[in-house]
Amino acid sequence: MAADVQRDQQSQRVAVALGEDEVADAVKAERRRLSDYLENLDDEAWTVQSLCDVWTVREVVAHLTISTRATIGSVIGPAIRARGDFDRMTARMARDRAARFTPAELIRQLRESAESTRRMPGSGPMDPLMDLLVHGQDIARPLKRRHEMPVELAVPALEYVAGSRFHGGPKRLAGLELIATDADWSWGRGLRVRGSAEDLLLAAAGRPVALAHLTGPGTDLLAESLSAR
Repeated sequence: MAADVQRDQQSQRVAVALGEDEVADAVKAERRRLSDYLENLDDEAWTVQSLCDVWTVREVVAHLTISTRATIGSVIGPAIRARGDFDRMTARMARDRAARFTPAELIRQLRESAESTRRMPGSGPMDPLMDLLVHGQDIARPLKRRHEMPVELAVPALEYVAGSRFHGGPKRLAGLELIATDADWSWGRGLRVRGSAEDLLLAAAGRPVALAHLTGPGTDLLAESLSAR
């Protein structure tokens, strides 16, 4: 408990919400930063299973290249084949794209995406940023190669996911109070769960790997919620 209090006292105050221009700048920077990270991966790393059950590292990167290139017309066919299941649709689109392009081509496409403000049809300004932060860790953690997540971006993304029914945050985090140990941020009511904004974001986004880095009486309830997904 004393250690938690000390970390809270040392935590930094960050903005919970970002302006649309700030979000766009962050998306641009994160696409470039992830592209730099991917340049250092060897061929074997691209075949590693990511934290996303349905995707390898290569398929995660392929997914991240789609949002600035998708149009309503380009998603109608996949949506019909997936019978309206958004997760199934995006999974298939990523696998198809990964099969069409080499890792070098996917890195080039991701870097090119930094210059675009286009988004997937129906998505909001925070969605590309949240996607980059979470999928960056989906890639990095299985590879055991650190990819830093800026806390000043993790907190707004965490706030967004925690309150988003589309992303499953309210259901996943019901009965819990999340407390960041590296930022002046908390959310919800109930049993407390403490951890870095990065690990809380991964948990809120449905990644059980974050549980090992979280503490507090609410961690068991959170583990139950994540296992029921």
